[in-house]
Amino acid sequence: MNRFNDKTVLVTGGNSGIGLAAAKAYAAEGARIVITGRDTATLEKASAEIGKHVIALRSDAASLPEARQLGEALKQQGIRLDAVFINAGIAKFAPFAEVDEALWDQTFDINAKGAYFQIQSLLPVLNRGAAIVINGSINAHIGMPGSSIYAASKAAVISLAKTLSAELLPQGIRVNVVSPGPITTPLHGKLGFDAASLDDTVKQIQAQVPLGRFGTAEELATTVLHLTAPESAFIVGTEVIVDGGMSQL
Repeated sequence: MNRFNDKTVLVTGGNSGIGLAAAKAYAAEGARIVITGRDTATLEKASAEIGKHVIALRSDAASLPEARQLGEALKQQGIRLDAVFINAGIAKFAPFAEVDEALWDQTFDINAKGAYFQIQSLLPVLNRGAAIVINGSINAHIGMPGSSIYAASKAAVISLAKTLSAELLPQGIRVNVVSPGPITTPLHGKLGFDAASLDDTVKQIQAQVPLGRFGTAEELATTVLHLTAPESAFIVGTEVIVDGGMSQL
């Protein structure tokens, strides 16, 4: 399929994990890709994996000035966007009694504030009919111990998708959310656990998934593409949950 021929797509955090899988899937369907990330080396590696028609721009999703710089850089280069996947994020878990202000600020700066102002900065370069997908999480719906800050930040962006949908519809822009359950990505090594605790946590989570396994980044990417493709033109302000039944059954 070539649903994205002659289209330009931005994927934040497109240098690894779910973002990279989505960028590759878009490229396979003919899109020109813009990816962002904080690490120059992984951006270069991701660009090589994605192939031709890719632009890699270093940008810190937690930085308001850099969010604005990204929008301005695209504008100056004459790049207009048909689809955006707001994917860059952080997931660090901690027991409620041990959460400090630094973890709160770090998580909300990237996951909520970063998403909010990144979309705002991109408005001047969005084509009419553009589609935005924000990466949420089923943690916004389930009471998983240790996830209070992360879950709250993802609940915030799920709400944001609904309010932005109403506000941006006059410009022909759709906003939706994809909320993954447990997905096998490098992010799992950044949850804040030591190796033994991480292994135990992974086993506990997997036991709660009716399908009996973690999902793949590629499986989630197919949903992201669907939500930004022409066939989903009647899907607005909606959250699509991709979790192997974990929060549903």
